[in-house]
Amino acid sequence: MSRYWHLTDALGRTIVANSMLTSIIVIIIIIIIIIIEILRMWNVKAEVIPLVIGATGTISRSPRQYLGNIPGKREIKELQKTAILGTAHKLREVLM
Repeated sequence: MSRYWHLTDALGRTIVANSMLTSIIVIIIIIIIIIIEILRMWNVKAEVIPLVIGATGTISRSPRQYLGNIPGKREIKELQKTAILGTAHKLREVLM
């Protein structure tokens, strides 16, 4: 039985791959393309902040150091809630 990984990037694009490594490589390529687009369109410096939140709201071990790099007030609970609500929305689309 083959397992497929479904990952969604920040713009809502879903990546389906047959291995987790392939999925991560595709996401990295998409992030690089997005950074290049931002540089070309607005002529500003762009930075990737590696903050991973799982579909059930699980977070990486050191999210606070990355949240400090994001301007404005960001709370971990807000980001977890957004991830869980997004998961619930996708489930509703599939099941109904």
